[in-house]
Amino acid sequence: MSPESTSKQTKICPTCGTRVSEDAARCLVCGTDLSAAIPAGKSAKAVQGSRMPEITLSLPAALGLLIIFLGVGALVVYFALGRTTGTATSEPTVTPTITETPTLTPTGTALPPTVTFTPEATPTPITYVVKLGDNCGAIAFTFGVTIQSIVLLNNLPADCSTLFEGQTLLVPQPTPTPTAMPTATLNPAEATEAACEKVEYTVQESDTLGSISINYQVPAAAIREYNGLVNDIVIFGQQLTIPLCRRELIGGATPTPTTPPPYPAPNLLLPADGAPFSANDETVPLQWASVGTLRSNEAYAVTVEDVTEGQGRKLVEYVVDTKFILPLSFRPTDGVPHVMRWLVVSVRQTGTDENGNPVWTPAGAPSTPRVFTWTGLAIQALPATPTP
Repeated sequence: MSPESTSKQTKICPTCGTRVSEDAARCLVCGTDLSAAIPAGKSAKAVQGSRMPEITLSLPAALGLLIIFLGVGALVVYFALGRTTGTATSEPTVTPTITETPTLTPTGTALPPTVTFTPEATPTPITYVVKLGDNCGAIAFTFGVTIQSIVLLNNLPADCSTLFEGQTLLVPQPTPTPTAMPTATLNPAEATEAACEKVEYTVQESDTLGSISINYQVPAAAIREYNGLVNDIVIFGQQLTIPLCRRELIGGATPTPTTPPPYPAPNLLLPADGAPFSANDETVPLQWASVGTLRSNEAYAVTVEDVTEGQGRKLVEYVVDTKFILPLSFRPTDGVPHVMRWLVVSVRQTGTDENGNPVWTPAGAPSTPRVFTWTGLAIQALPATPTP
Protein backbone atom coordinates (compact mmCIF):
# COMPACT_ATOMS: atom_id res chain seq x y z
CA MET A 1 0.00 0.00 0.00
CA SER A 2 1.53 3.20 -1.13
CA PRO A 3 1.48 6.12 1.27
CA GLU A 4 -1.16 8.71 0.64
CA SER A 5 0.10 11.95 -0.68
CA THR A 6 -0.91 14.60 1.85
CA SER A 7 0.97 17.53 0.34
CA LYS A 8 -1.24 20.54 0.07
CA GLN A 9 -1.54 22.42 -3.15
CA THR A 10 0.12 25.84 -3.29
CA LYS A 11 0.38 28.65 -5.64
CA ILE A 12 2.83 31.44 -6.27
CA CYS A 13 2.04 35.16 -5.82
CA PRO A 14 2.34 36.77 -9.22
CA THR A 15 3.69 39.92 -7.69
CA CYS A 16 6.40 38.94 -5.26
CA GLY A 17 6.73 35.23 -6.06
CA THR A 18 5.89 34.10 -2.60
CA ARG A 19 4.45 30.62 -2.35
CA VAL A 20 1.11 30.65 -0.60
CA SER A 21 -1.69 28.12 -0.12
CA GLU A 22 -3.88 27.48 -3.03
CA ASP A 23 -6.98 28.83 -1.39
CA ALA A 24 -5.30 32.02 -0.10
CA ALA A 25 -7.14 35.11 -1.21
CA ARG A 26 -4.33 37.58 -0.54
CA CYS A 27 -0.54 37.38 -0.49
CA LEU A 28 0.74 37.58 3.01
CA VAL A 29 3.95 39.31 1.86
CA CYS A 30 3.04 41.95 -0.63
CA GLY A 31 -0.74 41.99 -0.08
CA THR A 32 -1.66 41.19 -3.72
CA ASP A 33 -5.23 40.12 -4.22
CA LEU A 34 -5.18 36.45 -5.32
CA SER A 35 -8.92 35.96 -5.68
CA ALA A 36 -8.83 36.50 -9.45
CA ALA A 37 -9.33 33.15 -11.21
CA ILE A 38 -6.62 31.70 -13.26
CA PRO A 39 -7.85 30.35 -16.58
CA ALA A 40 -8.06 26.61 -16.69
CA GLY A 41 -5.47 24.75 -18.62
CA LYS A 42 -3.04 27.50 -18.09
CA SER A 43 -0.63 27.41 -15.34
CA ALA A 44 0.29 30.60 -13.67
CA LYS A 45 3.65 31.85 -14.64
CA ALA A 46 5.91 32.01 -11.81
CA VAL A 47 7.21 35.50 -11.22
CA GLN A 48 10.64 35.54 -9.63
CA GLY A 49 10.99 38.73 -7.53
CA SER A 50 14.25 40.32 -6.39
CA ARG A 51 15.59 38.84 -3.21
CA MET A 52 18.14 40.08 -0.68
CA PRO A 53 21.56 38.52 -0.99
CA GLU A 54 22.11 35.77 1.49
CA ILE A 55 25.37 35.51 3.41
CA THR A 56 26.14 32.28 5.03
CA LEU A 57 28.68 32.31 7.85
CA SER A 58 30.06 29.55 9.88
CA LEU A 59 29.90 29.73 13.66
CA PRO A 60 33.65 30.50 14.21
CA ALA A 61 33.51 33.32 11.63
CA ALA A 62 30.43 34.77 13.30
CA LEU A 63 32.12 34.68 16.71
CA GLY A 64 35.22 36.34 15.27
CA LEU A 65 33.15 39.15 13.72
CA LEU A 66 31.32 39.61 17.02
CA ILE A 67 34.60 39.90 18.91
CA ILE A 68 35.94 42.41 16.39
CA PHE A 69 32.75 44.44 16.63
CA LEU A 70 32.87 44.49 20.44
CA GLY A 71 36.56 45.48 20.38
CA VAL A 72 35.93 48.37 17.97
CA GLY A 73 33.04 49.54 20.13
CA ALA A 74 35.18 49.37 23.26
CA LEU A 75 37.93 51.47 21.59
CA VAL A 76 35.42 54.07 20.46
CA VAL A 77 34.00 54.34 23.97
CA TYR A 78 37.52 54.51 25.50
CA PHE A 79 38.70 57.35 23.23
CA ALA A 80 35.43 59.22 23.68
CA LEU A 81 35.75 59.05 27.48
CA GLY A 82 39.45 60.00 27.31
CA ARG A 83 38.77 63.11 25.22
CA THR A 84 35.99 64.17 27.55
CA THR A 85 38.22 63.71 30.61
CA GLY A 86 41.16 65.57 29.00
CA THR A 87 39.00 68.50 28.09
CA ALA A 88 37.58 68.69 31.59
CA THR A 89 41.08 68.62 33.08
CA SER A 90 42.70 71.21 30.79
CA GLU A 91 39.78 73.61 30.84
CA PRO A 92 38.03 73.25 34.18
CA THR A 93 34.67 74.80 34.48
CA VAL A 94 34.92 77.65 36.93
CA THR A 95 31.98 77.62 39.23
CA PRO A 96 31.63 81.09 40.72
CA THR A 97 31.51 81.06 44.47
CA ILE A 98 29.24 83.60 45.96
CA THR A 99 31.22 85.37 48.66
CA GLU A 100 29.38 87.45 51.13
CA THR A 101 30.65 91.02 50.88
CA PRO A 102 31.07 92.46 54.37
CA THR A 103 29.20 95.63 54.96
CA LEU A 104 31.53 98.34 56.13
CA THR A 105 30.26 100.24 59.10
CA PRO A 106 31.36 103.87 58.79
CA THR A 107 33.45 104.83 61.77
CA GLY A 108 34.90 108.15 62.67
CA THR A 109 38.45 108.76 61.46
CA ALA A 110 40.82 108.66 64.40
CA LEU A 111 42.52 112.00 64.80
CA PRO A 112 46.26 112.04 65.44
CA PRO A 113 47.09 112.14 69.14
CA THR A 114 47.49 115.60 70.52
CA VAL A 115 50.96 116.19 71.87
CA THR A 116 50.51 117.50 75.37
CA PHE A 117 53.44 119.34 76.81
CA THR A 118 54.16 118.07 80.28
CA PRO A 119 56.29 120.52 82.21
CA GLU A 120 59.08 119.06 84.20
CA ALA A 121 58.45 118.88 87.89
CA THR A 122 60.05 121.74 89.73
CA PRO A 123 62.07 120.54 92.70
CA THR A 124 60.67 121.59 96.05
CA PRO A 125 62.61 124.55 97.48
CA ILE A 126 64.71 124.05 100.57
CA THR A 127 63.76 125.89 103.74
CA TYR A 128 66.70 127.68 105.32
CA VAL A 129 66.85 129.75 108.51
CA VAL A 130 69.20 132.71 108.28
CA LYS A 131 72.00 132.65 110.79
CA LEU A 132 74.06 135.49 112.17
CA GLY A 133 76.52 136.74 109.57
CA ASP A 134 74.73 135.13 106.60
CA ASN A 135 74.29 136.95 103.35
CA CYS A 136 72.73 136.03 100.01
CA GLY A 137 76.09 135.36 98.39
CA ALA A 138 77.19 132.85 101.02
CA ILE A 139 73.79 131.11 101.03
CA ALA A 140 73.73 130.88 97.23
CA PHE A 141 77.26 129.50 97.17
CA THR A 142 76.43 126.93 99.87
CA PHE A 143 73.43 125.58 97.98
CA GLY A 144 74.93 125.97 94.50
CA VAL A 145 72.32 128.45 93.21
CA THR A 146 72.32 132.08 92.09
CA ILE A 147 71.54 135.06 94.24
CA GLN A 148 68.83 136.16 91.81
CA SER A 149 66.93 132.87 92.31
CA ILE A 150 66.82 133.43 96.07
CA VAL A 151 65.73 137.05 95.60
CA LEU A 152 62.92 136.14 93.20
CA LEU A 153 61.65 133.19 95.22
CA ASN A 154 61.45 135.20 98.48
CA ASN A 155 60.41 138.59 97.01
CA LEU A 156 63.49 140.24 98.44
CA PRO A 157 64.98 143.54 97.31
CA ALA A 158 67.43 143.37 94.43
CA ASP A 159 70.39 144.03 96.72
CA CYS A 160 69.16 141.36 99.19
CA SER A 161 69.80 143.73 102.08
CA THR A 162 66.88 142.81 104.33
CA LEU A 163 68.17 139.54 105.77
CA PHE A 164 68.01 139.15 109.52
CA GLU A 165 68.86 136.35 111.92
CA GLY A 166 66.10 133.76 112.20
CA GLN A 167 64.49 134.70 108.89
CA THR A 168 63.12 131.75 106.91
CA LEU A 169 64.17 131.62 103.28
CA LEU A 170 63.16 129.34 100.46
CA VAL A 171 66.22 128.22 98.54
CA PRO A 172 65.52 126.72 95.10
CA GLN A 173 67.01 123.42 94.15
CA PRO A 174 69.96 123.93 91.82
CA THR A 175 69.13 123.40 88.16
CA PRO A 176 71.10 120.42 86.91
CA THR A 177 73.77 121.60 84.55
CA PRO A 178 74.01 119.47 81.41
CA THR A 179 77.13 117.42 81.50
CA ALA A 180 79.61 118.57 78.94
CA MET A 181 80.52 116.16 76.23
CA PRO A 182 83.58 114.17 77.22
CA THR A 183 86.73 115.46 75.68
CA ALA A 184 89.54 113.36 74.43
CA THR A 185 91.54 113.80 77.63
CA LEU A 186 94.10 111.05 78.04
CA ASN A 187 95.37 109.72 81.32
CA PRO A 188 98.99 110.46 82.15
CA ALA A 189 100.33 107.18 80.71
CA GLU A 190 98.37 107.55 77.49
CA ALA A 191 99.33 111.21 77.18
CA THR A 192 103.00 110.36 77.60
CA GLU A 193 102.73 107.56 75.06
CA ALA A 194 100.95 109.78 72.54
CA ALA A 195 103.52 112.54 72.97
CA CYS A 196 106.45 110.18 72.56
CA GLU A 197 108.37 110.97 69.39
CA LYS A 198 109.04 107.87 67.30
CA VAL A 199 110.91 107.11 64.11
CA GLU A 200 110.60 104.14 61.76
CA TYR A 201 113.84 102.35 60.87
CA THR A 202 114.56 99.56 58.38
CA VAL A 203 117.20 97.09 59.55
CA GLN A 204 120.25 97.04 57.28
CA GLU A 205 122.40 94.03 56.45
CA SER A 206 125.10 94.66 59.05
CA ASP A 207 122.79 96.02 61.79
CA THR A 208 122.33 94.50 65.21
CA LEU A 209 119.98 95.59 67.96
CA GLY A 210 122.97 96.87 69.92
CA SER A 211 124.27 99.02 67.04
CA ILE A 212 120.81 100.49 66.45
CA SER A 213 120.52 101.23 70.17
CA ILE A 214 123.87 103.03 70.16
CA ASN A 215 123.10 105.02 67.00
CA TYR A 216 119.82 106.34 68.38
CA GLN A 217 120.91 106.42 72.06
CA VAL A 218 117.78 104.43 72.93
CA PRO A 219 118.08 101.41 75.25
CA ALA A 220 117.78 98.05 73.52
CA ALA A 221 115.11 97.05 76.07
CA ALA A 222 112.96 100.00 74.99
CA ILE A 223 113.29 98.99 71.31
CA ARG A 224 112.36 95.40 72.17
CA GLU A 225 109.36 96.59 74.19
CA TYR A 226 107.99 98.88 71.45
CA ASN A 227 108.42 96.24 68.75
CA GLY A 228 107.40 93.13 70.70
CA LEU A 229 110.77 91.40 70.26
CA VAL A 230 111.55 88.40 72.44
CA ASN A 231 115.32 88.62 71.94
CA ASP A 232 117.99 90.83 70.40
CA ILE A 233 117.85 89.21 66.95
CA VAL A 234 116.87 91.51 64.09
CA ILE A 235 116.48 90.55 60.41
CA PHE A 236 117.60 92.42 57.33
CA GLY A 237 114.69 94.52 56.00
CA GLN A 238 112.74 94.35 59.28
CA GLN A 239 110.80 97.49 60.24
CA LEU A 240 111.47 98.79 63.76
CA THR A 241 109.92 101.65 65.73
CA ILE A 242 112.53 103.63 67.65
CA PRO A 243 111.02 105.51 70.65
CA LEU A 244 113.11 108.66 70.79
CA CYS A 245 111.38 109.70 74.03
CA ARG A 246 113.27 106.85 75.72
CA ARG A 247 116.60 108.21 74.53
CA GLU A 248 119.39 108.21 77.08
CA LEU A 249 121.70 111.18 77.27
CA ILE A 250 125.44 110.76 77.03
CA GLY A 251 126.91 110.10 80.45
CA GLY A 252 123.86 108.25 81.72
CA ALA A 253 121.78 111.34 82.54
CA THR A 254 118.08 110.83 83.07
CA PRO A 255 116.09 111.78 79.99
CA THR A 256 113.72 114.75 80.25
CA PRO A 257 110.12 113.57 80.71
CA THR A 258 107.84 114.26 77.80
CA THR A 259 105.31 117.03 78.38
CA PRO A 260 101.71 115.76 78.18
CA PRO A 261 99.30 117.40 75.74
CA PRO A 262 97.48 120.60 76.82
CA TYR A 263 94.20 120.60 78.72
CA PRO A 264 90.97 121.92 77.20
CA ALA A 265 89.58 125.27 78.24
CA PRO A 266 87.64 125.17 81.54
CA ASN A 267 83.87 125.73 81.35
CA LEU A 268 82.79 128.52 83.73
CA LEU A 269 79.63 127.74 85.75
CA LEU A 270 78.90 130.38 88.41
CA PRO A 271 78.13 133.21 88.62
CA ALA A 272 76.16 133.69 85.42
CA ASP A 273 77.57 136.13 82.92
CA GLY A 274 76.50 139.65 83.98
CA ALA A 275 75.25 138.64 87.45
CA PRO A 276 75.10 141.53 89.96
CA PHE A 277 76.38 141.42 93.54
CA SER A 278 75.36 144.07 96.03
CA ALA A 279 77.21 145.74 98.83
CA ASN A 280 75.81 143.19 101.27
CA ASP A 281 77.53 140.33 99.43
CA GLU A 282 80.74 140.03 101.37
CA THR A 283 82.05 137.24 99.13
CA VAL A 284 81.61 136.25 95.50
CA PRO A 285 81.84 132.50 94.78
CA LEU A 286 83.35 131.43 91.45
CA GLN A 287 82.85 127.91 90.04
CA TRP A 288 83.95 126.06 86.90
CA ALA A 289 83.96 122.54 85.48
CA SER A 290 86.96 120.25 85.86
CA VAL A 291 89.21 119.64 82.86
CA GLY A 292 90.42 116.29 84.19
CA THR A 293 92.57 114.89 86.95
CA LEU A 294 95.34 117.33 87.67
CA ARG A 295 98.85 116.10 88.44
CA SER A 296 100.75 116.98 91.57
CA ASN A 297 102.50 119.91 89.84
CA GLU A 298 99.35 121.35 88.21
CA ALA A 299 96.63 123.77 89.34
CA TYR A 300 94.03 126.27 88.12
CA ALA A 301 94.98 129.93 87.75
CA VAL A 302 91.99 132.19 88.57
CA THR A 303 92.32 135.76 87.27
CA VAL A 304 89.89 138.50 88.38
CA GLU A 305 90.29 142.04 87.01
CA ASP A 306 88.40 145.17 88.03
CA VAL A 307 87.52 146.61 84.61
CA THR A 308 85.90 149.73 86.05
CA GLU A 309 88.98 150.52 88.10
CA GLY A 310 91.28 150.06 85.10
CA GLN A 311 94.34 147.86 85.03
CA GLY A 312 95.42 148.72 88.55
CA ARG A 313 93.27 146.12 90.39
CA LYS A 314 93.94 142.52 89.40
CA LEU A 315 93.93 139.31 91.39
CA VAL A 316 95.54 135.99 90.38
CA GLU A 317 95.16 132.94 92.59
CA TYR A 318 96.24 129.28 92.09
CA VAL A 319 93.89 126.58 93.38
CA VAL A 320 93.52 122.84 92.84
CA ASP A 321 89.75 122.87 93.44
CA THR A 322 87.10 123.91 90.91
CA LYS A 323 85.82 126.80 93.01
CA PHE A 324 87.23 129.99 94.46
CA ILE A 325 85.68 132.57 96.80
CA LEU A 326 86.69 136.10 95.96
CA PRO A 327 88.03 137.68 99.18
CA LEU A 328 86.33 140.65 100.77
CA SER A 329 89.51 142.67 100.38
CA PHE A 330 88.91 142.85 96.63
CA ARG A 331 85.46 144.45 97.04
CA PRO A 332 85.23 148.07 95.76
CA THR A 333 85.02 150.79 98.37
CA ASP A 334 83.51 153.70 96.43
CA GLY A 335 79.86 152.58 96.71
CA VAL A 336 79.27 152.21 92.95
CA PRO A 337 78.97 148.98 90.91
CA HIS A 338 82.24 147.76 89.44
CA VAL A 339 82.46 145.43 86.44
CA MET A 340 84.68 142.45 87.21
CA ARG A 341 86.08 140.19 84.48
CA TRP A 342 87.30 136.70 85.40
CA LEU A 343 88.69 133.63 83.68
CA VAL A 344 90.35 130.31 84.57
CA VAL A 345 93.24 128.42 82.92
CA SER A 346 95.06 125.22 83.89
CA VAL A 347 98.74 125.75 84.73
CA ARG A 348 101.76 123.59 85.45
CA GLN A 349 104.69 124.33 87.76
CA THR A 350 107.93 124.28 85.81
CA GLY A 351 110.30 125.50 88.52
CA THR A 352 110.84 128.06 91.28
CA ASP A 353 112.15 131.58 91.31
CA GLU A 354 114.97 132.97 93.44
CA ASN A 355 112.55 133.51 96.33
CA GLY A 356 111.35 129.91 96.26
CA ASN A 357 107.97 130.75 94.74
CA PRO A 358 106.65 128.34 92.10
CA VAL A 359 106.88 129.31 88.45
CA TRP A 360 103.67 128.50 86.60
CA THR A 361 103.22 128.06 82.87
CA PRO A 362 99.91 127.52 81.02
CA ALA A 363 99.01 123.84 80.62
CA GLY A 364 95.94 124.36 78.44
CA ALA A 365 93.61 126.83 76.81
CA PRO A 366 92.07 129.64 78.90
CA SER A 367 88.32 129.76 79.49
CA THR A 368 85.98 132.26 77.86
CA PRO A 369 85.94 135.32 80.16
CA ARG A 370 82.82 136.26 82.09
CA VAL A 371 81.84 139.45 83.90
CA PHE A 372 79.80 140.32 86.98
CA THR A 373 79.15 143.51 88.88
CA TRP A 374 79.99 144.11 92.51
CA THR A 375 78.84 147.14 94.45
CA GLY A 376 81.12 148.03 97.32
CA LEU A 377 80.57 149.96 100.52
CA ALA A 378 81.60 153.58 100.48
CA ILE A 379 84.11 154.36 103.22
CA GLN A 380 83.11 157.61 104.86
CA ALA A 381 85.87 159.94 105.92
CA LEU A 382 86.18 160.42 109.63
CA PRO A 383 85.53 163.99 110.90
CA ALA A 384 88.65 166.02 111.48
CA THR A 385 89.79 166.19 115.07
CA PRO A 386 89.77 169.82 116.25
CA THR A 387 93.16 171.12 117.08
CA PRO A 388 93.36 172.45 120.56
